[in-house]
Amino acid sequence: VSRALVRRTRQRLQEHLTRRLEGLEVIAVFMDGVVVAQQTAIVALGITRDGRKEPLGVSLGSTEIAVVCTELLQDLLARGLTVDGRVLCVIDGGKGVRKALGDVFGDAAVIQRCQLHKGRNLEALVPKARQVYVRAALRRAYRAASTAAARRQLTALVTWLETNGQAAAAASLREGLEETLTVLKLGLPPTLRRFFATTNCIENLIGTLRHVSRNVKHWRAGDM
Repeated sequence: VSRALVRRTRQRLQEHLTRRLEGLEVIAVFMDGVVVAQQTAIVALGITRDGRKEPLGVSLGSTEIAVVCTELLQDLLARGLTVDGRVLCVIDGGKGVRKALGDVFGDAAVIQRCQLHKGRNLEALVPKARQVYVRAALRRAYRAASTAAARRQLTALVTWLETNGQAAAAASLREGLEETLTVLKLGLPPTLRRFFATTNCIENLIGTLRHVSRNVKHWRAGDM
């Protein structure tokens, strides 16, 4: 029974990962990575024009590097994925994913850096006593009514961090700051802005992967 299940699951997965993608009107792509069996699985999830979530592909590599991400994106195009005009790309901020999107999609990729990941990275760099203030300041900025207001509040937070001896945190916030505000620049309605501002959408998919694989005690290989 176990061998039959493994064989059929592998077959179904292969069919899904090689299926043609023509006809999918994808307006946004979420990309993130999860470590499985000491390998990083880069996952791409598409949002279609009618609001459906479509897992597009997975690529395995030893680390979340540009080569692995580039191979995944090129595979999507080879399978018929059409990028009509520009596409919103929501990522966690990894440099490999960012470089791959630029190399493959070029100017068609509109990058939104995950605001939650930015917040987590920032909190990890500041003392615990200041984390509440930083968290609240970020929340106010990302919920601002305009891009200018959000930028002004984030710049003020950078100055506050530098003044209080948190140079590393200030540099982290400054890095990629503009790409965390893309959903504001696009003028999206509040509900859509919240949805596309983070990679929560794809993290739900990754959470399912963790759930179904939690009982595996001995990984023989990443593709297992």
